[in-house]
Amino acid sequence: MLTKVLLILLGFPIILPSRIEETHVESEMGPCAYHDDVYGPKPQDPKKKLPSEEIKPTAIDTHRDLGKLPAATQILDSILNNSDYKLRPGIGEKPTVVTVELSVNTLGPISIPDMEYSIDITLYQTWYDERLRYNGSFESFVLNGNMMSQLWIPDTFFRNSKEIRVYSVTVHSQVVRIHRDGKVLYTDRMTIDAGCSFHMLKFPMDSHSCPLSFSSSSYPENEIMYKWKDFKLEINENNSWKLLQFDFTGVSNETKIISTMAGDFMVITLFFNVSRRFGFNAVQNYVPSSMTTIMSWISFWIKKESAPARTSLGITSVLTITTLGSCTQKNFPRESYMTALDVYIAICFLFCLCALVEFAVLNFLIHNHTRSRASPRLRYPPTRARDLTPTRTHAKQQQQEDIFMYDFEESGEESDEEDGPSCPAQQSLNPSLTQRRRSCCRICKYLCVVRSCDGSFWQQGRLFIHIYRLDNYSQVIFPVTFIFFNVLYWVICFNL
Repeated sequence: MLTKVLLILLGFPIILPSRIEETHVESEMGPCAYHDDVYGPKPQDPKKKLPSEEIKPTAIDTHRDLGKLPAATQILDSILNNSDYKLRPGIGEKPTVVTVELSVNTLGPISIPDMEYSIDITLYQTWYDERLRYNGSFESFVLNGNMMSQLWIPDTFFRNSKEIRVYSVTVHSQVVRIHRDGKVLYTDRMTIDAGCSFHMLKFPMDSHSCPLSFSSSSYPENEIMYKWKDFKLEINENNSWKLLQFDFTGVSNETKIISTMAGDFMVITLFFNVSRRFGFNAVQNYVPSSMTTIMSWISFWIKKESAPARTSLGITSVLTITTLGSCTQKNFPRESYMTALDVYIAICFLFCLCALVEFAVLNFLIHNHTRSRASPRLRYPPTRARDLTPTRTHAKQQQQEDIFMYDFEESGEESDEEDGPSCPAQQSLNPSLTQRRRSCCRICKYLCVVRSCDGSFWQQGRLFIHIYRLDNYSQVIFPVTFIFFNVLYWVICFNL
């Protein structure tokens, strides 16, 4: 007995340091030492429960959740098997009433050359199908585009559409919601390129109504009837509309019956009203054409002798107006009528052309008058009557019939003043004066080519125009006429 007690006392110090050493090493490594050396999940605290132990559904909850899915499947299978998608609801009894609503997501852009516009809409169609009624705790079922082939859907199509793009990312945008009472809501989002006839007679002060008409493609009026739900049309103007040069002014609708060989179809048409913004065309067309016309009048203040300067300015103005008129027609449909902008550019072209013609007329008349004053004049050689006998006088006269002398007169203001009053205006005031030479009034009896002519414009029933003062007349007539044209033009355009 004593021996056993001694052995126990001697072995206790050996076991105790080893226990303490192991505990010390574990405390130095810490809990992170495991993650530094080994990749794997963190060991769980034995005092804490696992998630599978903390949350453990009872058998009653699992049975309740699994019981709803078979019930929904059973209801859906029953209503789909009882309905025939090939036949419309109420066939042979009454027409199917389809209620239509639209939500406009984006309107535009509007293409004038192609006469079409683009619109992004979400189409809502609602109708009742008694074959889809069911009893159950579910208020409605939502079916995606994969189930469309098992239901009857109205064959609605857009009559003036050129291209329709349906959204299919990530799945088809077609959605059907079936209610307990048999009400069916069909939703589809699409982008439509629809045709629109643009009447450009008042361009650029024009406004248009772009239609969007739809109807059934195979069911006449006595089988399918469309109606609006209190004309509810949702316009999402907060979205980025692409009207560019146009402003949206409102929407209106129209319902009519179209008779065809297949029957009478009900057609509903929406009109999206837009008006063109004037600012762009004012900067790009009206201001350049007006400034070019005014610039052509600078030639009236250039001397008549500077023919190259005046000619080049006139030709440049005419070519600029022609280029502006051609550029405006690039984005236009090929129409046979003239627009309001074409009329304005045509008048500006006429003003520039008249400014060029004015210098041509002035130069021609002055040159013609100068040449006529410098033409050779026939005169007999001077002789003294007292130095000649009758015989010699007769011989001398016979010789003068064959001999001529040319005397050139210089044209100018001095010669005109020396000749005295030679204009028609002064001759009408002074009939007793010497008759003017034929060379001075060879052009026209209503024109005065003498620089010193003091006659007024209107005298004794005749309108006398001073050719040398033609530029002075143009400096007043052209601006006044152009201002009068602008006032008349804008009053007519804004009142039409």
